[in-house]
Amino acid sequence: MAPPQKLVLAAILSAFIFATTTTGDGSNNAAEDIVHSSCVHASYPSLCIRTLSTYSGPTITNRRELAQAAVKVSLSHAEAAAKKLAAVRETVGKKREKAAVVDCVEMIGDSVDELSRTLSALKRLRVSGGSVNEFRWQMSNAQTWASAALTDDDTCLDGFQGIDGEVKSEVKEWMTKVARVTSNALYMINQLDDKRGKPHVVRP
Repeated sequence: MAPPQKLVLAAILSAFIFATTTTGDGSNNAAEDIVHSSCVHASYPSLCIRTLSTYSGPTITNRRELAQAAVKVSLSHAEAAAKKLAAVRETVGKKREKAAVVDCVEMIGDSVDELSRTLSALKRLRVSGGSVNEFRWQMSNAQTWASAALTDDDTCLDGFQGIDGEVKSEVKEWMTKVARVTSNALYMINQLDDKRGKPHVVRP
């Protein structure tokens, strides 16, 4: 049987290892708490948690940064979809499909531009020291551009009504993903209207 001192030491070491492996960096835990508490009521909660939990940008410390991260995720998906659509446009042969893809390329291009404008508006939000009118103006801009991007995503898919086949299936998969992350981003933006972009304090 091991001496009492060794048993105590082993227990302390085990507790330390468990704590470090389960809690890790406190800032990371805070970011995860913000993501989970904010995503729970988003349009697509599971997608929201998955995309924002794996966000590789700066550490998220408040809801304004979370909204920016959500828009960046949406923008990244839109840009990826734009590249895929541009490639499909060059290979599709059927006239109606080609017309639908050409329209989609234009729509996703507009969506990328609108999401970029959304991000710019969020970056100009004054967390403190700014007037309510200034905050409302920038919030209105961010909401308007994000809503427009979401509309463009939906409009792209409208062009494929009455068309079946592999091209439609691929485009629908890409654009549905873009629309869903954009819907989540718009939800995060709308939450700032009540919070006024103030940091979300997470208790340890």
